Amino acid sequence: MLDIIVFGGRIVDGSGNPWYKADIGIREGKIIEIGNLTGERADKIIDAKDQIVSPGFIDMHSHADITIPFNPYMDSAIMQGITTTVVGNCGISLAPINSEKIDMIREYLSQFLPNSLKIEFKWNKFSEYLKWEKKNGITCNVAHLVGHGTVRIDVMGMDARDPTESEIVEMGKLVEEAMESGAFGISTGLIYPPGTYSKTDELIEMAKIVSKYGGIYSSHIRGEGRTLIEAVKEAIKIGERTRVPVQISHHKAAGKRYWGKTSETLFLMEEARENGVDVTCDVYPYTAGMTSLITLLPPWAHEGGLEKLLKRLKNDSDKERIREDMIKGVDGWESFVKDYGWENIFISSVKTEKNKCFEGKNLKEIFELMKASDEYTALFDLILEEEGCATMIVFQMNEDDVKRVISNHLSMISTDSWPVSQKGSLAFGKPHPRFYGTYPRIFGKYVREERTLTLEDAVRKMTSFPAQRLGLKDRGLIREEFWADIVVFDIKRIYDKATYDDPHQYPEGISYVIVNGKVVVENGVHNRILAGKLLYKK
Repeated sequence: MLDIIVFGGRIVDGSGNPWYKADIGIREGKIIEIGNLTGERADKIIDAKDQIVSPGFIDMHSHADITIPFNPYMDSAIMQGITTTVVGNCGISLAPINSEKIDMIREYLSQFLPNSLKIEFKWNKFSEYLKWEKKNGITCNVAHLVGHGTVRIDVMGMDARDPTESEIVEMGKLVEEAMESGAFGISTGLIYPPGTYSKTDELIEMAKIVSKYGGIYSSHIRGEGRTLIEAVKEAIKIGERTRVPVQISHHKAAGKRYWGKTSETLFLMEEARENGVDVTCDVYPYTAGMTSLITLLPPWAHEGGLEKLLKRLKNDSDKERIREDMIKGVDGWESFVKDYGWENIFISSVKTEKNKCFEGKNLKEIFELMKASDEYTALFDLILEEEGCATMIVFQMNEDDVKRVISNHLSMISTDSWPVSQKGSLAFGKPHPRFYGTYPRIFGKYVREERTLTLEDAVRKMTSFPAQRLGLKDRGLIREEFWADIVVFDIKRIYDKATYDDPHQYPEGISYVIVNGKVVVENGVHNRILAGKLLYKK
């Protein structure tokens, strides 16, 4: 007697091989049989006729840890077929936590949450954090990275300086504890303080520890526009010096002057691989990114944390210096305003009721509505009114670059999002449509409509490839004895409904999502089951 039989589907098994027809038998969370199961009995029968049956999607770059404490059901992730998510990216993880520096982490995370939600840290060590999450339950499987930025804050706060030898040792101990606890690697966010204050040698020392445990080095690299080539070379250098596998996050060429540069960066990755450096990347299928509004300000303005940044925006001489740096640029830092223009930067979310009217509008429009003396004054006033807690969507990429990276054999798919919902506290603002639509968009736009990818290769980039990257030996493929993480969808109907103007929309065409043998999404409806597992690096 089986728990579930998935009958009559076309199986795209994640390997990249052509689809085939077969039934799948599931028992105690795992795939037990694949073949003709006519006549077999099961507690639940799923009719997958004329539909695709694939492994569950593995989101290689997520910030789901931001909202899991408030909604472990992970609505916008599971509804697009994500069954495993990799968290702790861009240098920020929820552990380790130094109680004396906890306010700095809270300040950072508060930029991405509504006023009503504040993370209560009930842990210090990475191992304690994982125990807390396991106890509370999750809908999707979760794999953790330890954030270099969090580790740096733990030891150095938001100081813009090189660490001392003893601080390097202390940071190394925190990274080691995280790896011992089951982290899959380390992440860096090198355009964000405090990551932007670090030099390559510091990152190499941390990556050496990760390499010893067989983990990965996942990096939001130091620049994605003017300094893109140098930033990719830095990531490759870290891999070369430490033998750590390198994952370049949400790879792109940002800014019109730099469009087309992905041809060169992908060549650099290929060349590095020929020389023995294991480097790959992930990508999301949109021409806009999303991050915090204060990222528009130069790195020195962030030193000491959010409170000190806000004080600088009240000081005339500091404001003038910030303005000059945004206009002219700073060595080693890319000014979004200079490179992309006010008209391409849109407010995604704010906290005050007064400024809700600005959500979905670009900064040029907002400047006119505020009737400020200039755009910089309008920006500074808005940041102050929101106490630094606002997010933005930035149109910065070219579709040709997006397609080039998506179609390259070194790329896998990621959302660069955190789970939100259509209802409740997490239905706030106008988040990037990738929060709801990344994976359906790949199938609808790049497989069905434009034929940039074959169906089989698209599934590979979402399943077995990221599983291989993480070292997951029993997920990412439709295989007997593998965990039953499965998505059933209609390739003729699947598409993303989320838009920039109206993002809080679940996709169409996904019938079932199974996590560890439990049906979490049934006929397009979330069953509110916490079927996920906390994954550990082995």
